[in-house]
This record gives sequence, C-alpha cells and structure tokens, in this order.
Amino acid sequence: MPSIDECLRTVERGPPAKGLSRAYLKRVVQRAADELRAEITAGRYAFDADRASLAAEVAARAGRAIAADEPVMKPLVNATGVVLHTNLGRAILAEPAIEAVEQAARSAVNLEFDLETGERGDRDSIVESELCALTGAEAATVVNNNAAAVLLVLNTLAMGREVIVSRGELIEIGGSFRIPDVMARSGARLREVGTTNRTHRNDYVNAIGPDTALLMKVHPSNYRIVGFTSEVRLEELAAIGRDRGIDVVEDLGAGALIDLARFGLPREPLVADSIAAGAALVTFSGDKLLGGPQAGLIAGRRSLMAKLKANPLKRALRCDKLTLAALEATLRIYLRSGDVVDEVPTLRLMRRTPGELRPIAERARQIIAERLAGEFKLEVTETVSEIGSGSLPAEGLPSVAVTITHPAISPNEIAAMFRRARIIGRVSGDAFHLDMRTIEDPAAFAVNFKSQ
Repeated sequence: MPSIDECLRTVERGPPAKGLSRAYLKRVVQRAADELRAEITAGRYAFDADRASLAAEVAARAGRAIAADEPVMKPLVNATGVVLHTNLGRAILAEPAIEAVEQAARSAVNLEFDLETGERGDRDSIVESELCALTGAEAATVVNNNAAAVLLVLNTLAMGREVIVSRGELIEIGGSFRIPDVMARSGARLREVGTTNRTHRNDYVNAIGPDTALLMKVHPSNYRIVGFTSEVRLEELAAIGRDRGIDVVEDLGAGALIDLARFGLPREPLVADSIAAGAALVTFSGDKLLGGPQAGLIAGRRSLMAKLKANPLKRALRCDKLTLAALEATLRIYLRSGDVVDEVPTLRLMRRTPGELRPIAERARQIIAERLAGEFKLEVTETVSEIGSGSLPAEGLPSVAVTITHPAISPNEIAAMFRRARIIGRVSGDAFHLDMRTIEDPAAFAVNFKSQ
C-alpha cells in the first residue's frame, strides 16, 4: 500500500481539495486507505496494480467521500403523523422564534447585560416576566430540559431528605430516564405511597415525618391508568402540605399554557391551574405542547426560586442565548397573538381536520405516483395520528394518509426507499403510510425525491 502522504499528495492535486484544510483531507484519505486495505485483506478487491495505481484508487475514493460529505443532522419530511416526534426533533418553531434565533446567532445580545445600568444582568430576566404573566407564578427560571428542572428542584429543596410520591406516578420519561433515577441523582430519597392504581389522602398523611422535605405530584403525561383508580388531586395535596408546613411541587411534563379544548383539541392540565391550586413549584417542557425550543421551565414561589438560582447546579443546567431567544419569541406569541393556535406550528398541526388534510393527501399521492415506477399501489386512506412525546397519549387525532403497497416489495423495504429520500413515514400492518397530519406543503415530496 502507498503511504498516506503519497495518497494525500494525489488528492491535493485534484479539484475536490480546493478550499479544504489539509487536516480534513488527511482524515478522508486515511479512511479511504483503511477501507481499501480491508477489502484487499478480505479478498474482496481484485487487482493487478502497482503502487501508483493503488494511490490513485485511494484518491478516487477520497474524492467521492468529499463529494458526498454533508452534515450529520439533515432536514427531513416528517410524514409519520406524530406532531411532536422526539426522534425527529419535537416541536417546529414558529417563524418569530426562528427569526429570533438567527438574530441572536448573528450578533452580540444583552444575554446577561443590563442596558440601563451597564451592569451584569440575569439571563432569566429574558423570559421570566412572560412566564409569570402566562402562569400566574411569582417567579420563574429556565434550564435545558424538564428532567433537568426536576433534578434542580429536588437537589435544591430535598437533598438528603425524603420526597413523597404516589407509586402510580413513578413514570419513565423516555429513553429509560425514570423519575426514581432522577430523584436518586438529585440526592433526595424517594418515599413511595399508595399502589399503582390507587392512592388516597391518608397515604400521604401517614407517610409524612420529620425527614419529609417535599410532596411531589407527577402528571402521567405519557400513559393512562383506567378502571379501578384513585388519585389525590393537587388542591387536596396542597392543603395537606399547608397543614404540615411542607411544599408541594408538580412535574407537569407537557406544559400546556392555554386550554386546548377551546380549539377542539383534547384538554391537558394547565400550568396556571397548578399554580392556582397551590403548587409551590411547577416544572414543564418547552418543546412539547408549548411548541418552543427544548427547555425545562420552572414557575412558582419567589422564595423557592431564589434558592434554585443560588444552587451551583443551575449554572451547569442553564440555557444558551439561542434557546432563550426562541423561547422568548414563542412566549411573546402567547401573550400578544390574536390566534395563538395558527401561529404556533405544534398547535396548528394538532388542530387540522381530516377535511383539510384530504386535498393535501390527494396532491401528495399524485406527486409520489409520478416518481414511483413499477407496480406500486397508492391510495388515500383514513388513519389516526398522534401528538407524540408523551403528550395526551390516549388521544388519537383523525387523519388522512397516502398508503403505499407493492406486490413484491415489503412495507419495510418501501420505508427504507423513502428514508433514502429523507421522507419518514410509518409501517402499519401490511402497508407503508405517509400521514398528512404533519405535512403542510405536499411539494416537499417532489423536492426530496428530486434530491435522492
């Protein structure tokens, strides 16, 4: 095999190397040489070549790798019908939020700078007043996700002490992150009460002792227990806490700021309702029903918020300027817009009716049919889509899909074919489905097939 430097010199003489760093080119050449060496060793590369020919082969492979090189994170067409798809990035930002991120990325901003005094400011002030106005809380802060928010609250207020939680609320958030595990990492000790399906007032009362730091309620946003069930409402839990001088915190998860039932959508508990019901602190996500960037929001009592902000862990969990820019812009929509549901993409996609989706499906079917050769069968069918990310798990949304089948190609193979065009659908039964719930412009199918 020729040396890496010899192959590199061959690559550097060619057009693909123009404007690229030598370190990058060397890495690409090394990979191409390793690939060729492995093929030769395994007997998969038949050749009768001299050293120069092998150097040319490595250079050719490196050139193809350079031409195909692109960012790992790629734009996709989400045709799964899942509005908040965790694996596809959850909420799509509203246009004002996108503009705010771009502006913050291009310029210095007053992230922690008080323009009136010229002194250092507080980055929480960028969103705190909006959060308080929308939730009725005295104070608010932001960290990088809701699990971090729960971690910060428990570490600050209950480290080394007990936190009482109903067994029916010991949820797994996703990706194997579980409430008991987060609690253990915070330094707090879990005290389970009740049973999986039934927890009563006296279960909490009898568990309270001198080592109790908090009563905690966790909204089961990603599952439902039905049938023979019982739980203690937040108002009643707050009353127990007041009688014993113990604060109640709630992990609300999805974090709706407005009543979705007003727009014909399933109702989810509101952050403002939890504050009004007596929760000392409420934690919730920014990139679920709120429709903003990934963030963990904490709203509640001012005295407790001061303790959270004084915890050194707060700095480790804080958000950057891009997240805060997107979050502020999203919250301003909630405060100022006359039609929040239309302006926030998450809410807009959730509200759409099958009647609105059917013309989009018909056009998508036509576009895709023009680009598929062979015996593919495309039909417009009724289906049910999901909100996703654990939000309203028992609530399906009636939707419309383009269903694709082939007599000799399996649904999974069809799905793989569409993935190569960066179109993500779902396999169900014996067919591949493209759900129009998450498609606003069917022309996206034409663009992606063209780029395949």
